[in-house]
Amino acid sequence: MAGMTLVANARMYAATPAAAAAWKLFFRWLADKSGVDLAVIDYAFPAPLAALWSRPDLGAAFMCGFPFVRSQYRPKPLAAPIPAGARYAGRPVYMTDLVVRADAPYRTLEDTFGGRLGYTVEDSHSGYNALRHHLLPYRSSLRPALYGKRIGPLYTPRRVLEAIIDGTIDLGPLDGYALDLTKRHEPAVAQRVRTLATTDPAPIPFLIASADCPDEIVHRLRSALLSFGDDPRCAELRDALCLAGFAPVVEADYALIAAWDQEAQAAGYSCPA
Repeated sequence: MAGMTLVANARMYAATPAAAAAWKLFFRWLADKSGVDLAVIDYAFPAPLAALWSRPDLGAAFMCGFPFVRSQYRPKPLAAPIPAGARYAGRPVYMTDLVVRADAPYRTLEDTFGGRLGYTVEDSHSGYNALRHHLLPYRSSLRPALYGKRIGPLYTPRRVLEAIIDGTIDLGPLDGYALDLTKRHEPAVAQRVRTLATTDPAPIPFLIASADCPDEIVHRLRSALLSFGDDPRCAELRDALCLAGFAPVVEADYALIAAWDQEAQAAGYSCPA
């Protein structure tokens, strides 16, 4: 891999065009700070994320913890984002906001039962696993299914947001950090939905490099990322990305995500419904 240009992409958190542009600036800063040659590539839906995560020339891209803990050939973790905002308490965590249209009549989560539930994709934590974990206590032998119809896969938080706004679904799961970015850059869009409930926090998706990426390059990228929160040159970029900084990835923390999956499977609740 010596002399090779590595690729970088923020597909998971390119929540709006302005956020995507800010991530491109971020990766340029990362390349400059680390001395690693990074080429920022476009990789929009419907291109499969699994193909991005398995690229041998991957230098930096976000990966969800759910597919990471289920992977047999894991990429190398770089660092985990620390979203700005009081609810994150300075930790590399996130939540799923369960949202409805702003003008919908629902006042509680239970009010949506019997309606149409959306989800992103089965290997998503925020759009599937966390949603299922939050709904699990509401189920019973008399009510094994909470919703009349399950609609998906919708694949991305943006498509969930659009499905809520256009009335295709009644309730949908939105990655809380992706929703933060939408509120920051497209407040008029974000104001068209309303949060009814929020899941428990879980370890957030983190930046990875290829499993074949040399350790020396991984170290340089990781060191640069961990300095992002304190770099005075990055104040405007942190604001644009709704970030406080980055933290080391503690792989053991992501066992929580696997535990939530196992709990739902054991209860016979393989699909949120």
